[in-house]
Amino acid sequence: MSQSTMPLTPLERLSGWALAGFAALTAIFLIAPILAILPLGFSDGEFLVYPIRHFSMKWMEAFFASEKWAVAVKNSFFIGALSAAIATVLGTMAAVGLARHDFFGKKLITGLVLSPLVVPIVIYAVGLYFFFAPLGLTQTYTGIVLAHAALGSPFVVVTVGASLAGFDHNLMRAAASLGAPPMLAFRRVMLPLVLPGVVTGALFAFAASFDEVVTVLFLAAPDQRTIPREMFSGLRESLSPIIAAASIVMMATAIVLLIAVELLKRRAERMRNEA
Repeated sequence: MSQSTMPLTPLERLSGWALAGFAALTAIFLIAPILAILPLGFSDGEFLVYPIRHFSMKWMEAFFASEKWAVAVKNSFFIGALSAAIATVLGTMAAVGLARHDFFGKKLITGLVLSPLVVPIVIYAVGLYFFFAPLGLTQTYTGIVLAHAALGSPFVVVTVGASLAGFDHNLMRAAASLGAPPMLAFRRVMLPLVLPGVVTGALFAFAASFDEVVTVLFLAAPDQRTIPREMFSGLRESLSPIIAAASIVMMATAIVLLIAVELLKRRAERMRNEA
């Protein structure tokens, strides 16, 4: 009997159950606070309190009817989409350059490119404020979009880099030998094969911008409000259940993005299997 088909020992079964139990408890610990706030968006009460006496849609209706929240939703999607587009272009270029060539200082440059993932967001926001202020980019949509694009670029670098890990660069050489210019070879040969990674990175970049509040607090003008900033202000001024309704909208957006990422992941697996 091969080692892969040998039955598990009692200790191995116990270890597997313990690991599964620990993973389940960790998931509950992470998800429970989110699940606790969502039902309050359907409460008929005036405050964020339990128990819920009656369920109602009035706070959801108030959210979608509010001009203030409508502006925040529009700003969040506008900034998120534009910053994700910039992050996708820059991140894809960086990933291709890092994957194709080995050069002195490559690890250092890779660390710098990925640094927004590990630098505390407050330090990042303060640094950007002092960098953007002399350039006149504070309290502008341009400054916010550039700040969020820099935050989203590392996600694109990681996902596109993962797609390029299995890419055969001989295909690019073959295209060049047939007379294709570099950009044409990239568009016709490389991009279709790594497209799931590019789109996945773009979705993560959008999510990073959509959920971000600290840099917006530092860089945005008073009227440049996003959903997270409006929620932050609401938590400081009044604990209205409309904040829970806003969290439901953000959660629904996150779920849609996760479903899209999963579909792209399955498509990428099918393409690898077909190749």
